[in-house]
Amino acid sequence: MPALLGKKLGMTQIFDDAGNVVPVTVVEAGPCLVVGVRTPEREGYAAVQLGFGEVPEGKVNKPARGVFARKGLKPHRVIREVRLAQGEQAEVGQSIKADVFAKGDRVDVVGVSKGKGFAGAMKRHNFGGQRDSHGNSLMHRAVGSVGMSNVARVLPGTRAPGRLGGARATVRGLSVVSVDVERNVLLIRGALPGPRGSLVLLRKAGGRA
Repeated sequence: MPALLGKKLGMTQIFDDAGNVVPVTVVEAGPCLVVGVRTPEREGYAAVQLGFGEVPEGKVNKPARGVFARKGLKPHRVIREVRLAQGEQAEVGQSIKADVFAKGDRVDVVGVSKGKGFAGAMKRHNFGGQRDSHGNSLMHRAVGSVGMSNVARVLPGTRAPGRLGGARATVRGLSVVSVDVERNVLLIRGALPGPRGSLVLLRKAGGRA
């Protein structure tokens, strides 16, 4: 299975075999349940639907409850679809746990970054700002000129103040430091997008999900 859903629990640090401090993020990875399969013959592409976070039937609406009931599965809070590569297969009802990854594997982590509200151009786009001397008394952190002499408008895509964060973000090529199969916990080197308790998608580096 190329991917797994999990919950970000927070960050800590451990020591490697050489005694070096390694910053890691603790992720509750799975268990995930295969609740649906997409096939090239029926849908035109190969994919699998993963369910994460088992919930009581009363916590889901009636249509979703019927989908799970027809397949004889327990309802899950989150469902995400993941593409399958050539040769990869899955069956409805199959349980996927943290052991799909091993120590030393490279993973890409997809999540929703922390929302920071409205931010200026210096914070949002890492602008350097204007000079603090020589007559500049009001425009230290302002954007500055954004137009051209013959256009008379601001072109689309111009970097300006606006909403920062709260968007889908992917951190690529992180290494798996440790795998605890019994507790379904992964230790991943580095920081992951999103706050504590947020949903993350773990996939093998270079894959597509």
